[in-house]
Amino acid sequence: MKLHDLRPAEGSTKKRKRVGRGTGSGKGKTSTRGTKGQNARTGGGVRPVFEGGQLPLIKRLPKLRGFNNRFKVHYVAVNLDTLERVFEAGATVSPASLAGVGLVDAQDPIVILGRGDVAKPLQVQAHRVSETARTKIEAAGGSIQILPWEVNKRLPRS
Repeated sequence: MKLHDLRPAEGSTKKRKRVGRGTGSGKGKTSTRGTKGQNARTGGGVRPVFEGGQLPLIKRLPKLRGFNNRFKVHYVAVNLDTLERVFEAGATVSPASLAGVGLVDAQDPIVILGRGDVAKPLQVQAHRVSETARTKIEAAGGSIQILPWEVNKRLPRS
């Protein structure tokens, strides 16, 4: 087989409809547009979302109200039961180490929450720590370091 032998599969291609080429073509005069009316005119037809004069869907839906604070910091929550399962005793839990095990993105601000228990002493570095988590970590012999968070470090999510 050579390049000049290649053909599309049978029935996969169709000749395009050539309209407006005279009455002998079978598609002349009104060129398949019918007689008169909005759709027969040049530039005629309705826009894609037109619903025949019925009140459009976008106008029937209620208006969105409220305020979206684009400067709000969205913390990624990590619970104590996850730290207990993933890290060994004496390990340093930092944004980099959490990103290394695939729990968070390294640039995200992190909050440690108190769900579950921790029996190992862990050195936790996070941007926020809940009071419950703080008491459980310190009771297990661990320590907490609060990291500063620069507001412009990452673009806010919308």
